[in-house]
Amino acid sequence: MDFNDTPEEAAYRAQVRAWLDKNATRRSEAKDAEQAKTLEELLKRSKEWQAKKAEAGYACITWPKEWGGGGGTTIQNVIYGQEEANYAVPGGVFAIGLGMCIPTLMTWGPEDAKQRYVKPAVRGDEIWCQLFSEPAGGSDVAGLRTRAEKDGDEWVINGQKVWTSGAHYCDYGIVLVRTDPTVPKHKGLTMFYIDMKSPGIEVRPIKQMSGDANFNEVFFTNVRVKDSQRLGKVGDGWKVALTTLMNERLAVGGSQGNADVAELIKLARDTEIDGKPAIANGAVRERIADWYVQAQGLKFTRFRTLTALSKGETPGPESSISKIIAAKKMQDLGSFGMDLQDMGGIIRDRKISAEEGAYTEQWLGAAGYRIAGGTDEILRNIVAERVLGMPQDVRVDKDLPFNQAPKGK
Repeated sequence: MDFNDTPEEAAYRAQVRAWLDKNATRRSEAKDAEQAKTLEELLKRSKEWQAKKAEAGYACITWPKEWGGGGGTTIQNVIYGQEEANYAVPGGVFAIGLGMCIPTLMTWGPEDAKQRYVKPAVRGDEIWCQLFSEPAGGSDVAGLRTRAEKDGDEWVINGQKVWTSGAHYCDYGIVLVRTDPTVPKHKGLTMFYIDMKSPGIEVRPIKQMSGDANFNEVFFTNVRVKDSQRLGKVGDGWKVALTTLMNERLAVGGSQGNADVAELIKLARDTEIDGKPAIANGAVRERIADWYVQAQGLKFTRFRTLTALSKGETPGPESSISKIIAAKKMQDLGSFGMDLQDMGGIIRDRKISAEEGAYTEQWLGAAGYRIAGGTDEILRNIVAERVLGMPQDVRVDKDLPFNQAPKGK
């Protein structure tokens, strides 16, 4: 592994940093008043920032320039992401669309759809969501029950999706449905792109324990979609979905912006146990040391991925290890930070809570992070089967027609 920038990469990093210094505020200098207070304000600021990035060639850096991208390399995209993380800029609302949906459309969509939708998404004019998960499917995406039936040159969709991030403010989405229940579950699926304002689509935000409501239930009642909105062939939906899922692993694999070891050390120095700084307590130091070791392992694993990207290679399934470790570390560290504050750990008011309530928010949000982009259990299976070469899990419904496979009530 080579942890240093090449001369070309160092020059690009300097160029990016200079542009960000001119157009954004560093996190260390940002004031609370500069943060968006409402969803409407967040969307407005996010679209303005995305448009500015697109104009400068920093939006979708690896995409061809004819599609509105920067025509750059994967490592340039990584460098930009590393540098932008140091600035207080709005983000998040485009991650799913540009990280998962549009790449799927570009790979599998008809030419006229690419011409119509890619550039507006890059500029931030339109926002997309991904409609995969269902109440009865759990982490088994191929076990979905939302169905689509052909009616002339249209398809009629009925069913329900859940945990759809951002559906309440998105303009378009990609949806995976079952078009043939008489074949095994992975073979009877088809994907479409849809207008989220179509008649028959109802979006219901789900209130989370953190107080947010970014996840949604989405109901489809006789929603009509043209066959021209199909991505890939009928019945090839699983193959198309793999394109989305591979991009999803990359999109949710990090946890930037959360409290980590450095912040925890500061809290332990500022907090007392039995009249002494908590950092002097052996048990506290031991926990911090464990997370420091994990943080270093994650850092060097990311360096291995960056090395592969820098050489034009594709990172392997071993990158799943990072999310397994990072998600649990994020949750445990948040919980420990709350415990160190004693009763103060439950205070969520950013003005009076230690680290502006970072540990409370981190603990509340981490449970969802351990599900998004593949649950801990799914990722452990990937590592066991594809990295360690262990036997696959027993899948009793693998070769059964979907309508004959056992299902819960």
